[in-house]
Amino acid sequence: MSNIHEEDQLEKSYDGRLMKRLLSYIKPYKYWMLLSIILLLVITVSDLARPYLIKVAIDDHMNVFNTTFVAATSEEAADDQRYAFRDEVLVRESTITDPAADRARYHIETTDQDQYVMVVENAGTAQERLPMTDAEVDVFKDTEIDALIGIGLLYLILILGSFVLNYVQTIVLQWTGQRIIFNIRQQLFSHLQKLSLAFFDRNPVGRLVTRVMNDTEALNEMYSNMLVTLFKDVFILLGIILVMFQMNAKLAMISLACVPFVIIVSQIYRHYARRAFRDTRVKLARINATLAENISGMRIIQIFRREKQMHKEFEAINNEYFRATWRELQTFAIFRPSMELIAQLALAILIWYGGGKVLDSALQIGVLYMFISYTQQFFQPINDLSEKYNILQSAMASSERLFQLLDTDDMIQNPALPKPFENIKGRVEFKNVWFAYSGENWVLRDVSFTIEPGETIAFVGATGAGKSSILNLLSRFYDIQKGEILIDGVNIKEVKKEDLRRAIGVVLQDVFLFSGTIRENIRLQEPSITDERIEQSVHYVNADKLINKLPGKLDEPVLERGATFSAGERQLIAFARALAFDPAILVLDEATANIDTETESLIQDALHKLTQDRTTIVVAHRLSTIQNADKIIVMHKGMIREMGNHQELLSHGGMYYNLYQLQYKEDFQQESAVALTPSQA
Repeated sequence: MSNIHEEDQLEKSYDGRLMKRLLSYIKPYKYWMLLSIILLLVITVSDLARPYLIKVAIDDHMNVFNTTFVAATSEEAADDQRYAFRDEVLVRESTITDPAADRARYHIETTDQDQYVMVVENAGTAQERLPMTDAEVDVFKDTEIDALIGIGLLYLILILGSFVLNYVQTIVLQWTGQRIIFNIRQQLFSHLQKLSLAFFDRNPVGRLVTRVMNDTEALNEMYSNMLVTLFKDVFILLGIILVMFQMNAKLAMISLACVPFVIIVSQIYRHYARRAFRDTRVKLARINATLAENISGMRIIQIFRREKQMHKEFEAINNEYFRATWRELQTFAIFRPSMELIAQLALAILIWYGGGKVLDSALQIGVLYMFISYTQQFFQPINDLSEKYNILQSAMASSERLFQLLDTDDMIQNPALPKPFENIKGRVEFKNVWFAYSGENWVLRDVSFTIEPGETIAFVGATGAGKSSILNLLSRFYDIQKGEILIDGVNIKEVKKEDLRRAIGVVLQDVFLFSGTIRENIRLQEPSITDERIEQSVHYVNADKLINKLPGKLDEPVLERGATFSAGERQLIAFARALAFDPAILVLDEATANIDTETESLIQDALHKLTQDRTTIVVAHRLSTIQNADKIIVMHKGMIREMGNHQELLSHGGMYYNLYQLQYKEDFQQESAVALTPSQA
């Protein structure tokens, strides 16, 4: 496949196919997610109930002196809000459906001397003004205070309940989101481990790390924030609309009169935000790539004194990112105040119309307060639209790249019916092998050779001759285009990759050590390798002479890539690792290159022990390390040019002879004189 990290390919702000696939990860946690949504529904009901409670408190219990009462019948007297006045039991007129016109009306007024009087109005008769004692007034006050205390307690219960439910809902939602992201990261890492080396040849490691970490974190925002809060937003909007229209349809329509403007502004923002977001993501990817490249190559930059030039290059890319970010911020800066302006305009219209109705006594002030509170709540989810849209954009972009990575098939497939691969003796045969990394740029051309069990065979030749490719093909890191590779007579394509690689131990020129300890680097989390076996392997390959000098010995910490160890020390640890796994076939790819003189004798002795009774394939430039090989194969331009042991190849006077002469001119003259027969001399 092509490079999977092209940021410019992001075209859709929303892709239903991608979203459906993202939602499939919720399936194992669907009940937890459902619980979170139910909790949100309960929290929303609690939020919507609060303005209504305040409306009841204002209209029904804070304006007792501006309320009309009627004498209650036996059925009406059962109402909780009843008031005793002399020989009558009064109830609020607003609590009775269609009270008769001839019923007496009561209301409390104050006189100029701040005294209270009960005004009684009967149909067809004059008003009667009855002075009220302090005790009679307290009856009305105490009843309302008791009611307000009850409402206050209920309001407090709602607040505390919402707090507890919000806490539980947040914990449930975050736990679910983190588990989903954990599973996605595990899936990505497992998939990466299965991909062939050809994939990693085309895709930079740094960006693969970005996919596994940064892109999954973008999805975390979607799972843990956007998806469920969308439900809450829908609940709030629908709940507010239902309550408002039920209370006063005309006032509800006036409150929502500005919604069409919200839709228009949101569509405009969506268009420009998408473009700004894409541009920012592209520039961010470039600045990350440049930064990683400069940090990795800092040694070269400082050696060749290119700091100023690299600074200018980075400054130019950084400026591009700054301008892209600024454009995105400008888009956001216009949208958010626009939404706030429309929300305040809606409130102004509501206060203008509702306030007039209150002054005309056509609307209760508590109802107006409730509508104001609901209008403010209504615009809050809309104000958060920009944040949710950015999360959605990021999730779509990240999921597209992640799924593209997950959909990348391993080029090296296991057979449908693998053959058993056990008790390997180590016979290796290449039969007419042709191989190219791409197209028909052949790296190996019709290569054939056989290695018998226990033999040591060495490959030599110029750089690019195909030596290391043979080793990669043996472990099936790549597949050949023509020919066959057999181990113990079995084609390696007919066995599982895991079984094949278990039988082959590889020691590379650039030994890779993981962060941890020396013991962990030798064991590599293989449970069958005991501590005794590790110690034996270390002693056998002479690595104990190095390790015993360290304060922690086998438990000495290893930094990333073994930065605190020399090349020779890392090689000895790699030999101990190979021996601990006890492979039937040992592969040494330039394993003795770049070794210091002090360590070379230890490594040579370790190599001699390591290759005993084990099929060994060696690639080496230092011919001194392979003189004792059973067979030496000379490669040139992907073809085998010479084959034989050290003395045979020298006597032929061919390519190997020339290579040896270039490396050891003085020693060669002495050795060739001994090797020649008297007649040849």
